[in-house]
Amino acid sequence: MRIRQYVYLGLVSRQVSAAEVTARLGVEPDRVRVRGARSTRPPIPVFHAWEVVCDEPRLRVDEQLARVVHRLTPHHAEIVALARELRSADPQHGGAVMRVVRYLAAEDGAEEELSSPDARLQKLPGQHHLLSWTVDREVLEFLSAVEATLDVDEYG
Repeated sequence: MRIRQYVYLGLVSRQVSAAEVTARLGVEPDRVRVRGARSTRPPIPVFHAWEVVCDEPRLRVDEQLARVVHRLTPHHAEIVALARELRSADPQHGGAVMRVVRYLAAEDGAEEELSSPDARLQKLPGQHHLLSWTVDREVLEFLSAVEATLDVDEYG
């Protein structure tokens, strides 16, 4: 099985653009979305989004999460304040979201490795190294501080 996955932290708002978020934080995003860029009635996308992404192909989700959090840690206080402001302005939809996206049968995904680093052990099919992941304390504390939701999408 081939797996392709990535994670990102997004700051989303119906009013505050990604350019404004960048100016406030002093951090360039990897990806942005502009509210109404594809359609104005109804607006699609529905929100402006500023996103920092980790999509390195051979990393587990927990490793990708750690890289995003590590990258943003120097700007922690500013992100916390802005995420709270966005959530306060739009309690149902604004604020921070950490999203995990995984494609379980991706043609361009990382192939399952059947060789074991220990010659005495045999690795069986279905034990793909990318299937298991955890959320460590540092990531949990970061997500809690920015009041982020965690959204996990898996596609087969």
